[in-house]
Amino acid sequence: MYELYPAIAPYNEGYLQVSELHKIHFEESGNPQGKPIVLLHGGPGGGCPPFYRQYFHPQKWRLVMFDQRGCGQSKPHAELRENTTSDLVSDIEKLREHLGIEKWAVFGGSWGSTLSLAYSQTHPARCTELILRGIFMLRKKELHWFYQEGASYIFPDAWEEYLKPIPPAERDDLLTAYYQRLTSPDLQIRLEAARAWSIWEASTSRLFTDTDLMKNFGQNDFAEAFARIECHYFINHGFLEAENQLLLNVDKIRHIPAVIVQGRYDVVCPMVSAWELHRAWPEAEFIVVPDAGHSMSEPGIRSALIAATNKFAFNS
Repeated sequence: MYELYPAIAPYNEGYLQVSELHKIHFEESGNPQGKPIVLLHGGPGGGCPPFYRQYFHPQKWRLVMFDQRGCGQSKPHAELRENTTSDLVSDIEKLREHLGIEKWAVFGGSWGSTLSLAYSQTHPARCTELILRGIFMLRKKELHWFYQEGASYIFPDAWEEYLKPIPPAERDDLLTAYYQRLTSPDLQIRLEAARAWSIWEASTSRLFTDTDLMKNFGQNDFAEAFARIECHYFINHGFLEAENQLLLNVDKIRHIPAVIVQGRYDVVCPMVSAWELHRAWPEAEFIVVPDAGHSMSEPGIRSALIAATNKFAFNS
């Protein structure tokens, strides 16, 4: 079982202006002469907490992390304008060029796996390896499962709390009902919806419910960016061109060494999506963690991810 590396501080951080409206916060940690890797966080809208650095050998990796548009320390906060998947893919390239990196490994979980697939399929020549966790391809069946009907059967107690901001008459289309509230000009309406949305995800992310995680996700600043940006992407089907775009384009990345890590009991991003990606991409190493849900902090997932980062750090 692999444990987290000791906590480290970044050796470089700053802001990159990626459009007239948006500037993203980025940081570098580890070894400036190490192998480059970029971490794509979840959400969208989740940001990068410092403990993410601890999944990477600090002498082997040059780790780049950044907060995607509208979240974390990026500005403006919770902004939905000019915030699409193609915008984020473009930001990753701008950041790579800004840092003078020719190629890098890509690490992403949950929404980060979605963005990793979109980025690598757009710029395969820039990717040395892929490490993906909690596969999410932003298809209708995945969104329906978690935000309309499916996960509700496993967590009916948490689901009741998720439903509270939405009147019964609007519950046949919860994404639309939430989107209307999360884009309301009334701050209190936005925050009530944002907290319910975010706590629902926190309630279901781990095999054993973590009340500290629920408390953190319910904080106003985090919840508003997280819920608004997620709902914005989900109601627009991820701004993808086709329902199965990320599966259909696997041939573009088949040659890239990859590891896929999936919790067997992931309720947020059920294993069927990882399985379908595995079937389409058998060349990628596929690891099912038998006693885990969705979170990268769960022991089995944490260990598998660190094993993967070590594998690519030491075998290249």
